[in-house]
Amino acid sequence: MKIALAQLNYTVGDVKANTAKIVDAVERARGEGADMVVFAEFAVSGTPAYGLLRKTTFLTLCEEAIDTIASKSRGIAVIVGVPYLTERGPVSAAAYISKTGQTSYIGKQHVTARREMGYIVEAETGFESIEIDGRKIMIVVGDDLSRTHDIDPDVELVVSVNARRYGKGLLSYRFETMSRLAFAEGKNLILINQIGGSGEIVYDGTSGVLNRRGELLLMMKSFEEDFRIFDTEADHTPLQVPFTTYNDRTRLVYKAACLGLRDYFHKNNYTKACIGLSGGIDSAVVACLAVGALGRENVRVLMMPSQFSPDESVEDAKRLAENLGVEYSVLPIVEAYDAIIDTLKPVIGGTEFDATEENVQSRIRTIMLMAVQNKTGYLLLNSSNKSENALGWCTLYGDTAGAFSVTGDLYKGEIYDLARYINTSLGDVIPEAIIDKEPSSELRPDQKDSDLLPHYEVIDAILYRMIEEHQHREEIVNAGFDSEVVEKIHSMIMRNEKKRYQFPPVLRLSTCAFGHEWLMPLVNRYGD
Repeated sequence: MKIALAQLNYTVGDVKANTAKIVDAVERARGEGADMVVFAEFAVSGTPAYGLLRKTTFLTLCEEAIDTIASKSRGIAVIVGVPYLTERGPVSAAAYISKTGQTSYIGKQHVTARREMGYIVEAETGFESIEIDGRKIMIVVGDDLSRTHDIDPDVELVVSVNARRYGKGLLSYRFETMSRLAFAEGKNLILINQIGGSGEIVYDGTSGVLNRRGELLLMMKSFEEDFRIFDTEADHTPLQVPFTTYNDRTRLVYKAACLGLRDYFHKNNYTKACIGLSGGIDSAVVACLAVGALGRENVRVLMMPSQFSPDESVEDAKRLAENLGVEYSVLPIVEAYDAIIDTLKPVIGGTEFDATEENVQSRIRTIMLMAVQNKTGYLLLNSSNKSENALGWCTLYGDTAGAFSVTGDLYKGEIYDLARYINTSLGDVIPEAIIDKEPSSELRPDQKDSDLLPHYEVIDAILYRMIEEHQHREEIVNAGFDSEVVEKIHSMIMRNEKKRYQFPPVLRLSTCAFGHEWLMPLVNRYGD
């Protein structure tokens, strides 16, 4: 039996374009002699569709799209993900279209993702078996697969229709889980996934086929559309899962970030990005990602030195912009800063220099960047990182501003890893001086982040334990970290939730992103 796997990039709400993609893949599969073609969960609608799933008109469009696909599918069986309205409400379903054009729906019985809860309901029954050319095949939607046990002995193949987002470390875990399930149930397994950026989420694709021994026989591309024909009768040499090292993880993060950023722009009909380039590591990496995603001709940077900005930082930023080949302007903010401080003298005059004056500088830069966005249409990219966002080491309406944050879910150490990967892959575009310099926001003379914070290696290690691993402070101290440092970091995290509520959309690249897996009450006096 020949099965076509169509791993495609869909756009939420663009039912017409998604349907056209699906029909093209159906015709290709039929032309290449496939008996069946499979598509991802929510292929017709795109995902996450959130409130669109509450609109009857939208669900009707999706159902009509299945009729269109069925009319183009004679002679080949099709399995395609679609939201489907039932008496209980909308469910995530796999539409099975037989070779004669008859359509039936298999629903998802277990809704586990927060992005779906409240928008779809659990199907009354889950996985079902179908028969194609005398072969019994079980169709499973989404997380129902992990709850599937004691499969009918007559079933030869399990097809898992999915929309599984990317997160650091999840790919290895996904294939380990699938391998154990295939081996335990003694069934051949196909997992088909979406690819593409969809707002703050990236779907990685990486669809695959495993045999009944849990061995990987086929793995599709990550972060790219792909189309493969798998012949169940042919001999296949087992493959090794490739993404198992730390270097692989950094490479995948880069690809995920570029895809998420590119699709955020293109699917919203944006083309150009602007960035405030400081000469620091964060904005340098964001500029490189923007060029990787959008092309150098669509990226513009501003350098906005104050009287506290070392000349070396401006030169480093210029060198980076020239290496990338992007348009840049140097616009000092000294006069604007002095004018605002002079205007504020009746209110703050006679007081010592503190965060007030620092924040004024950051907000002036945002005003200038937003002026470029408003006047020229270059969308402002945020240059934050997860370490600083966790600690609140950022200025509201200053460096927290932007239409989209591509690095806000990456720790500071991961930003450095990306910088080194970019230089290795693209030819040393980031000056070594940027990578080597000690982190500083350069908002006062000779300022260093380490004046008030531990080094980021320590911060990141503690933050990871607190956020991703949900460890209590006592556990972290017992692991060998200084108790005063742990308490300080915990306190900073908890008291800065109000800032995180006001961040721009952040591309989710971890397994525990702020505002999603990590969400604290805005008013919170819990102290433990």
